[in-house]
Amino acid sequence: MSTCSIPIGPFHPALKESLFIRLEVEGERVVGADLKTGYFHRGIEWLASRRTFHQVIFLCERVCGICSDAHATACTQTIEDLLDVEPPERAKYLRALVAELERLHSHFLWFGVALHLIGFDTAFMHAWRDREVVMRVLEAVTGKRVNYAYPTIGGVRRDLTPKLAKFVEAQLVEIERAAERLKETVVNDRMIRARVAEVGVLTKEDAKKLCVVGPTARGSGIDIDVRKDDPYANYDKLEWSVPVFDQGDVLAKTLVRLMEIFESIKMIKQILKDIPEGPIMAEEIKEPVKGKEVFDRVEAPRGELFYYMRSNGTNIPERVRIRTPSVANNHSVPVMLIGYNIADAPIIFASIDPCIACTDRVEVVNVKNGSVKHVTLEDLARRRVML
Repeated sequence: MSTCSIPIGPFHPALKESLFIRLEVEGERVVGADLKTGYFHRGIEWLASRRTFHQVIFLCERVCGICSDAHATACTQTIEDLLDVEPPERAKYLRALVAELERLHSHFLWFGVALHLIGFDTAFMHAWRDREVVMRVLEAVTGKRVNYAYPTIGGVRRDLTPKLAKFVEAQLVEIERAAERLKETVVNDRMIRARVAEVGVLTKEDAKKLCVVGPTARGSGIDIDVRKDDPYANYDKLEWSVPVFDQGDVLAKTLVRLMEIFESIKMIKQILKDIPEGPIMAEEIKEPVKGKEVFDRVEAPRGELFYYMRSNGTNIPERVRIRTPSVANNHSVPVMLIGYNIADAPIIFASIDPCIACTDRVEVVNVKNGSVKHVTLEDLARRRVML
C-alpha cells in the first residue's frame, strides 16, 4: 500500500507558537511522523540579558500565558539564588497557593480541549465552565486572570487577607464538586475510554530515553515531580501524593491530570489552614556577585520548567537560559503516533498538553495526482477526509 504525506502546521492565526508535524500514513494508519520546531522564536533569552532583574520576571512570565506563574516563580527563584535572597515563610506558602490554583485552571483547560478533540463538546463546555471558578479565585488573589505578576524578588506582591482566605475556601468546595463531576464523566463514559484507552502508548523505556517530564512521564510509570524531588516554596511541608500510572496511553495521562486536580485541592486546603503570619517580602536584597551561575526549577502544569542565569555583577543578567516542559515532551509525539489511526492523531498530540495553540488546519496531499486539500483537525478526527 502506498503512503500519503499529511503536513500539520506550521502557521495559523490562532497559534501563539508554531509547530510542524508531517505524518506518513498507509490508508488510515500512521507509519511515520516528523516534528519540527523553531518557527516562532521570540528571542526572550536574548532580551532577558538586556533587562533588569525585575523586568526579566515580567518578560519571562510571557513565555506562556497558561502557566505564566510557573515561569515567574522559576525566574524569581533563580534570581533569588543569584542574589542570595531568602523569601519569608508566608511568601513561600502564597507562592504555592497560586501555583496550585494555576495547575487547576491549566488542567481544567486541558480537559476541555481534549474532550472537544474527541467530539464530546458538552463535557468540553462543562470543563471550561468549571475552570471559570478557578479563574475567579486567581483574579481575587492576584488581581489578574493571566500574567499575574505575583511573585517578585524576595517574596510576593499581594498578601492574602482573612476575608480573601474565606472566599478561596468557599470556592474550593465548588471546585471539588466540579472535579468529582469530571471524574465521573472520564472514568465511566464508554465513548471517552474507547477514544483514549490503549491509544498513543509511550512505554516507560521510551519515556526514559526521550527524557519526558510532567504528566507525560507520570502516565508512563515514571515517578518524577520537582515538588517532591527538589521541593521549593513550601511543598516539603505539605502532605500529598504524586499520581503515577503505568499504561502509557492517553488514558493514563488523562488520569494523572485528573488525580492531580484532587491533589492540588488537598494542598490548597492545607495552605489555607497552616499559612503562618508574618511579612510577605524579604527585608534585604543583596548585590549580585560577578560570575555567579545558578539554576532553578519548578513543576509547571506540563512538567519540569528549568531556568539558568549567570551574573556579570550588575542588575542585568549576563545569560538567561529557559527549558520549558514542551521542549522535552514534544519529541515523544512521533513515537506515540506511529501505528495508530490517523483519526487519533489530534488527541495523541494533545495528550502531552503542548504549549502551543491548537493548529486547526492541515494540508492533505494526494501523492498520486499531487492535489492539495485543506481540512480542519475536527474533520480529520471525524474521518471526513477522503485520502
